[in-house]
Amino acid sequence: MNSTERVRAAILGLPYDRQPIYGWVAANLTNEITAHWGSVGAFEDKYEFDIAHLFGGPGVFRMDVISAIAPPESEDLTPDLIVDQPIFTDPNCLADYENLAATLAYHKERGRFCYVQTPGFFENFNGIFGIENHLMWLALYPDALDELYRRQAEWTIQFADHCIDMGIDMIHISDDWGAQKDLMFSPELWWRIIYPHFKRVVDHVHARGAFCSLHSDGCVMKVADGIAKLGLDVVHPWQERAGMDYDVYLEKYSDQFAILGGICVQYAIGLMPRDELEQEIRRVFGKLKGKRWLVCTTHFVQSHCSVEDLEFAYDLIYQLARE
Repeated sequence: MNSTERVRAAILGLPYDRQPIYGWVAANLTNEITAHWGSVGAFEDKYEFDIAHLFGGPGVFRMDVISAIAPPESEDLTPDLIVDQPIFTDPNCLADYENLAATLAYHKERGRFCYVQTPGFFENFNGIFGIENHLMWLALYPDALDELYRRQAEWTIQFADHCIDMGIDMIHISDDWGAQKDLMFSPELWWRIIYPHFKRVVDHVHARGAFCSLHSDGCVMKVADGIAKLGLDVVHPWQERAGMDYDVYLEKYSDQFAILGGICVQYAIGLMPRDELEQEIRRVFGKLKGKRWLVCTTHFVQSHCSVEDLEFAYDLIYQLARE
């Protein structure tokens, strides 16, 4: 099996030869990894990463239009003021995808399963409203936000089409809904104005023959049934330390979607003494190995993690994936 075949099998719940490996190791540690290894790519090759997490393509918003209406992240920028305005970029400018295509070609040469990130509805509009204002607007302007989310779904579908055309394996929608102990808004609101538009995107991606995944930090248990109903193929991270128990996943949802994650950046890697970190990684492998699981960090490894600790963790992950 090459990496793409291995990951596809794990997602679908089919037999595979070893546990697929990945990790969000860049961002905060790019300079440190580059100083030690020469490049992040060299680290990924050393540990035979099976997956690549890609960014690129056009941005979503026309900030010139938005700023002319009201300052971003101010209380003056309300959904009703922009609901009919041309705030979205054109997702059909192919020149905007050139860097993404080049990155895809690099990873496909290595046989990797490649997914591209695009923002979900709540997360995306946090960028222009600010999260506190956005939470207020969910209560005060749900109908206007419903329409804005609908328009974004149209944008996302066109973006996904171009990515799938170039050979991307999965569209990864990042839409943080959870705080550490609960949703940031009511489940009823999620079902009313997030689920329908998210479902439309997932169904379109599937119709094009690609996978679709969700990233949401925090506890999203109150809409876990809805996440399954969306038909998503992968959920990242299924955050155990936010009340998302692996046993609940295995008993109730493992026949419906795979999980990407398992290596906690919040409590484990870069934080635990190495003997405790080894026990933690072995514990997670004991629960999830052989299941619909793609080994990954629960988010970007944080800057307090040393390169030595990162190597220690991935030496062990590499070993356990092959035992």
